[in-house]
Amino acid sequence: MIHRRALSIALICMVAALLLSADAVYASLQRALAAAEPLIAGHPYLGPVVFVGLAAASAVLAFFSSALLLPPAVYAWGVPTSVGLLWLGWLLGGMGTYALGRGLRGQQGRTSRAPSRFDFYLHRLPHDLKFALVLMLCLALPSEVPGYLCGYLGVRFRTYFAALALAELPYAVGAVLLGDGVVNRQIGWMVALGLGAAALSLFSVRLLHRRLDPP
Repeated sequence: MIHRRALSIALICMVAALLLSADAVYASLQRALAAAEPLIAGHPYLGPVVFVGLAAASAVLAFFSSALLLPPAVYAWGVPTSVGLLWLGWLLGGMGTYALGRGLRGQQGRTSRAPSRFDFYLHRLPHDLKFALVLMLCLALPSEVPGYLCGYLGVRFRTYFAALALAELPYAVGAVLLGDGVVNRQIGWMVALGLGAAALSLFSVRLLHRRLDPP
């Protein structure tokens, strides 16, 4: 689980680069984007709302990804707007996982009701999590996990939200630039972005485990 974000990023980039190297695939993508543009333009308010909602769902549900939404978004709205909408959606999703984590809390913060896949971190994290450690969690773990953990452990919402906003911004920028690379067929740039994002995620996991694992 801990390397899933890095592996997913690298895999998505490699598959996308491989597909886009085929002229027929890229031509089909351009036709699809051109066909979708009038539909998005015809709903200037509903389109962004739906995009933000789906981005939020991707932050709550581990099996749902917003990666497929990014090329149409970049094509229709451009990079800066897409970054803002994606970031907003991820922040809303993080708030949702935080609320769900609060709902999982048992008496005195015991872990009896917490999902078993979180046990590794629940048994190692201190109950008074500081900002630096929360930031490490948000950088290192899949987006749905830190919210559950911080909500369950009773981390102050403002501490969690500040760390979430800071941690998700570079991923949002990188994801949208990746979508822009898909739209404009910048294969080398896509691979570089994917490897960079995967390296950041793996480095964050290393730092987190150094902090949590006993010497």
